[in-house]
Amino acid sequence: MTSHTVPPDSWARGAAFLGTRHPVLGGAMSWLSERHLVAAISNAGGFGVLATGSMPVELAREEVRATRALTSQPFGINLITMNPDLPAYVEMVIAERMTHCVLAGGIPRNDTIDALRSAGIRVILFAPSLALARRLIQRGAEALIIEGHEAGGHVGPVSTTVLAQEILPHVRGEVPVFVAGGIANAEMTAAMAGLGAAGVQVGTRFVCAAECIAHDNFKQCFIRAQSRDAQVTVQFDPALPVIPVRALVNKGTERFNQLQMALLQEVREGRKARADAQLDLERFWAGALRRAAIDGDVEHGSVMAGQSVGLVRSIQPAAEIIAELVAGVGSGYQMVCNA
Repeated sequence: MTSHTVPPDSWARGAAFLGTRHPVLGGAMSWLSERHLVAAISNAGGFGVLATGSMPVELAREEVRATRALTSQPFGINLITMNPDLPAYVEMVIAERMTHCVLAGGIPRNDTIDALRSAGIRVILFAPSLALARRLIQRGAEALIIEGHEAGGHVGPVSTTVLAQEILPHVRGEVPVFVAGGIANAEMTAAMAGLGAAGVQVGTRFVCAAECIAHDNFKQCFIRAQSRDAQVTVQFDPALPVIPVRALVNKGTERFNQLQMALLQEVREGRKARADAQLDLERFWAGALRRAAIDGDVEHGSVMAGQSVGLVRSIQPAAEIIAELVAGVGSGYQMVCNA
């Protein structure tokens, strides 16, 4: 008799849903999750996801086509639901015959989900709670991502491990559920698979992939940082709801706080609609992230990073990162077969 370790059924289900060897999604990071990194992740057996952010629709179309020139493997695209041009993005995604679309930044409208699904595009949505997870499945989500507070960029209030315990046992039988936030090594990946995750989404570690176009200043910040250096922004007043953003604290954080106070005053005085103020904050983050990630101004730009930044110690090819992440999946799951 010989004993083998095998991945849980949920893990295999995630790989089948994505069409990949490994159900490891690259987190869609504005400015960084472009053709080179996305193709590298997909070529390594993972699932790269293009980040559209606030880029013009035609530029996003160019990225889709350029990525296809670099990989024949499956990859997805991330759309922001609050983007005023979302309908045009949806039309582009359908026209380009994408296979998977991740909708982020809020609950999408039913017609958005319907349009994508009618075109045969698999829809993946973010679920920050069990109640919302069930609601999104009813709306047509074919897979979910649950992202914990440890993640970089925009984050929710609940930790990854608590979300996994809250949501996975109840909905993993209905749709594949991918877990994100604070995942940086084989042990954590295996733990999530053991809880029934269909796979994981990883962002912070891929910033220091050799194929990532991030400025070396940006990457070196990650390599030097400790986990506690990645902190979340605060909301000053519920009159202007602000989704917390986790980043390494610098002068860019101070500039965001100043902008938030100025916009809050405009909203209070009726000089600006709340939705417009929130969009201004999103545009700030997009510009500040580019300043740091692409231009290398890590003092005044936004160095968005998850708490797992403390586990990033070197620049590695994407293939090595993925191999490390999936190395432990199957531990503790024994299958006995005849020798």
